[in-house]
Amino acid sequence: MGMIGIINIGLGNVDSVGRAIRHLGHDYVLCHEPRELEAVEKIIFPGVGSYGAAAKLLGETGFRDSLRIEVLDNRKPILGICLGMQLLADRGEEGGGGDGLGLIHGTVELHRGADCGVSIPHIGWNDVFDSGGVLYDGIPDGSAFYFVHSYEFIPASKLQYVGICDHGIDFTASIEDGHIFGTQFHPEKSQECGLSLLDNFIKYKRC
Repeated sequence: MGMIGIINIGLGNVDSVGRAIRHLGHDYVLCHEPRELEAVEKIIFPGVGSYGAAAKLLGETGFRDSLRIEVLDNRKPILGICLGMQLLADRGEEGGGGDGLGLIHGTVELHRGADCGVSIPHIGWNDVFDSGGVLYDGIPDGSAFYFVHSYEFIPASKLQYVGICDHGIDFTASIEDGHIFGTQFHPEKSQECGLSLLDNFIKYKRC
C-alpha cells in the first residue's frame, strides 16, 4: 500500500486526521509544498474555515495547479473533508468567493436549510442515506456522522454516488465520482463509522 499524503497548508484538522489514520494502522506524510504530492499514492485534503480565504491560499501556494495535475492527469485518489470537499468544486461564494479546484463541477453556497427555519451552522451528528460506493462499504445506510458547516456543495450534474443528509432540506453529505471522493462531515470525528470510512478510502484501489 502506497503512502498517504495529507495536505497541510494551514486549513486545520491535520492532527486529528493523522491520528485517525495511525489508529487504523496506516502511515502518512504531511504535504506542505505542492512538489511533495508527487511522492504519495493517495491524497487527503482536510479543512475548516472560509472558502474565499482557502481558495486564495490554493492559488498562492501553487497547490491548485499541482492537485489538478496529480488527480486529473496522474489519476491519484483524493478525499476532501469538510472545507476540503467544498474546494473540489468549481467555485464557492463564502468569504468573498473564489475558485476551487474544479475536480467536481458544482458550486458551494450558503446552506439552504437557512430558509427552512433550521439553525445554521449545521453542527452535530446527523444520518447519511443513499450513500453506497467505496466509502461506505460495510457501513449501514443511515449511519450518523459529525458535521460542522454553514455552506453546502451543490453538484452541477449527477455523480456516481452521493450521500444525502437532511437538515431542513436534503443536501450533499458526501460525493464519489471515480477516484474523487469527499465528505462534508468529519470522518475523523465520527467514531467507528468514520474510521471505517477512512479505512475504505485508504484501501481503495483504482481500476
